Order: sequence, then structure tokens, then C-alpha cells
Amino acid sequence: MTARTALACTLARVRARGAVRALVSQGQPGLSLRTPDGRWTGLDADVARAVAAAVAGDPEAVDWRPASPAERLTRLAAGEADLTVCNVSWTMGREAAHGLLFAGVTCYDGEGFLVPSASGVTDPAALAGHRVAVHAGSTTPANLAAWYGPRGLAVHPVAFDDPRRALHAYASGECAAYVLDKVALAGARRTLPDPAAHRILPAEISREPMAAVVRDDDPGWFRICRWVLQLLFAAEYETHRAGPDGRAAVARQAGRHGPAAGLDTGWAARVLDAVGGYAELYERNLGRASGLDVPRGPNELWTRGGLHYAVPLH
Repeated sequence: MTARTALACTLARVRARGAVRALVSQGQPGLSLRTPDGRWTGLDADVARAVAAAVAGDPEAVDWRPASPAERLTRLAAGEADLTVCNVSWTMGREAAHGLLFAGVTCYDGEGFLVPSASGVTDPAALAGHRVAVHAGSTTPANLAAWYGPRGLAVHPVAFDDPRRALHAYASGECAAYVLDKVALAGARRTLPDPAAHRILPAEISREPMAAVVRDDDPGWFRICRWVLQLLFAAEYETHRAGPDGRAAVARQAGRHGPAAGLDTGWAARVLDAVGGYAELYERNLGRASGLDVPRGPNELWTRGGLHYAVPLH
């Protein structure tokens, strides 16, 4: 099968059904969370909207499919979705074992610990010997073993299929800490009755490049998802450099390459009109405007000391 034939498969199916099937979390504030009125919000949700705007012409043309951490890759590999945007970390093992490709990093993070402020815990070592809540199917147990083992220490991970159950186990005192990517912990902390009674420890025990994922059987679809993400970074960079004119220039430049990728010339303008550049996604979902106020840190552009780098669109 050639790349062009494969491209027709996923792209044609998406357009025929009128929606991108996107696997999202069961509820992670700031990343993917369904509001009471039924709308999905968060950084991951907006990435799915960006893809839908590019390929279907409508950012709301998304078939939202919540998945547990243990299912978010197996369901994609089985063909139940076109895209996973579900706070999943990019690893070689995951990509090789499931026949998947990570289309690009959406958020750089690190695994951390949520603990009661009154516990007096200031360092992960103080949790040795205690039970800690984790997500089933995540990299957390391996990360914990890698951090505690060389120190001659150990914790007892308790795995939960549903993030809400994991948070409840922590909040009820069943577990001494909740261990998760720190961005996700910021959202979880905010949902507790008294967020100020809990703190996220400064320490990080791993690097977690959270990324969008597709199957590896369609290079054309992979290419589209990858360049939708790159457009978001390029738009932020050019907006900083040249203001609104820079963003418009990025949309025109990317639009010229649309037909070669199976898209039209207006795809990039639709994406940016729908979700904005990466700075807008981050501020709206994780920054001050969201109420989470998670510092951008490594999620800044490389020109500001971060890790995000806009690959040239020309």
C-alpha cells in the first residue's frame, strides 16, 4: 500500500462519517474533561479539535471516546479510533509494542506526587513503605521502582482503572499520595473540596513527553496530525515575532502545502481560527486563564528557554 492509498483510507473514512474519532481521558481537568453541558475541554481536547478543523472543516466534528489509561493505546491499535490525545507519554516500548506512531509532543511534563499539606511530606523519600495511588496501564509503577530502588526504598503502588477512583483513594486516606504527571495533578488537586489542603511536591521522578498518537499503518494520516501540531508552534513563534501578520503568513504558507497532503488551502487558517496557536491553547487550558496556573516551563518555545521547536513549514 502506498502512502497515497493509505491516506485515502483514514482521511476518506473520517470525511465519510463526518467526524474524527478521538480517544480522550475519563476526565482530567486541563487536558480532557467533559463539562456538565457536555462540551469537552482541555489541551488534549483542543488538539483533537485542531485535527478536526483541518480534515473535516469543523473543529466540533469530533466523536469523543473516553478511555481508561489501560485502554487508550489498545483501542487505538484495534481500530476503534483515529487519534489518541489522552495524556499519554511517548515511549519506544509503547510505539513498538502496539504498532503506533507518536505524532508529536503536546505537553512536556514529569511525574510527581500530590500529598496532604498537613502530612509534612516534602520529599518523595518520606513516602517509602506507604501505599500510593496510580493509574493502571501507566508508566508510573516503573518510574517509582526506578526512583526508589537505587535508594534502597520502595512504595506500594495501588493501581486504579478510573482516575476518579485513584483520586478518591488518595483523598479518603486509603493512599498516602497520588502519583501522576504534574500537569494532571494540578487539575486533580483543583477538584478536591479544599485544594489548599494539598500540595504537589517540587520533585519530579521522570520525564513525561505527552503526545498525540496514531496507528502506524497510514503515513498520510500521521503526516497530517504531525503538521497540525507543528502549525500550532509555528503560529505562536510567528505571532511573537511579527504579530497578527506573522500568524496570517503562517496560515498562508501552510495552506499552500495542503493539497499535497490531502487537505485544502484553507486548512491552516481554520485550525488557527478554531483553537489559536499553542500559547493560546496552553493559557486557556493550563495557564492563568484556566485557574490551574501551571507555569509553562519546558512548554515554552525554544526561543524562551523551552523545548517546543517549530519545524519550518516552507
